[in-house]
Amino acid sequence: MSAKPLQGKVAVVTGSSRGIGRGIAIGLGEMGATVYITGRSSGTGPLTIDSTAELVNEAGGEGIPVLVDLAHDEQIEALYEKIRDSHGRLDIHVNNAFTIPNPPVWGGKFWEHPIQIWDDQVGIGLRSAYVASVHAVRLMMKQADSLRFLANISSSGSERYTLSASYGIAKMGTDRLTRDFAVEGKEDGLCVIGLWPSQVLTEFILESIEKGDIELDEENSETPLYTGRVIAALANDPDRYSRNGQVLTTAELALHYDLVDERGKQPKGKRNPTMYRETI
Repeated sequence: MSAKPLQGKVAVVTGSSRGIGRGIAIGLGEMGATVYITGRSSGTGPLTIDSTAELVNEAGGEGIPVLVDLAHDEQIEALYEKIRDSHGRLDIHVNNAFTIPNPPVWGGKFWEHPIQIWDDQVGIGLRSAYVASVHAVRLMMKQADSLRFLANISSSGSERYTLSASYGIAKMGTDRLTRDFAVEGKEDGLCVIGLWPSQVLTEFILESIEKGDIELDEENSETPLYTGRVIAALANDPDRYSRNGQVLTTAELALHYDLVDERGKQPKGKRNPTMYRETI
């Protein structure tokens, strides 16, 4: 049996016990990668790092669950020390983790919301991505043959009002990470790409549709694995560096790589002509 394209490559997906992160982990597993699954939920339940690891194994990769609370810098650092000690390398890092406020915020005014939603969305969604990237890239640089590929999951909320001010600020900052990390990492072979999925049918979104909080976008909705397959295709693409510093949509990249989701569908998603296009 021939080796899978990403066999022997090591990846981290933050916030991968459920949702988009779980789909990304499985997508990388389909190509044979070793994937470190991070999150705060462990055990035999359906939405845990352990259950995601099992799905990655079933897909053809190796899933390694690690409990990490991204609100604590020392836990983030310990994750990469574990990877260094166990594998001595890192090839792919995906900043996906994002905290949904409890209760969820579906609009309203910033002064009406608890200050905590800033910490939930900017603290976890943005600050922890920066901290994790520092440790991830330090490890990538230790191996000359590392893929040195870093992906940031963002959304169109970075450019137009969506949900709340704190949400938009977190996503705008995430897109800026993509751009500026690419500038600073160019000479060292780091490739950084941002990704905007459309409406993703995560457990939370499906529940919210059922409650009537939001409406299903029949034409543009995507599954988490759709994003996962795009990330895996980018990681396996020797020409990915031509997109360095760009923020793109899952849909357009899926069309470029001719990918379908597990339903055999290729959602066209939403495109935004103002997205970053210039290669660093």
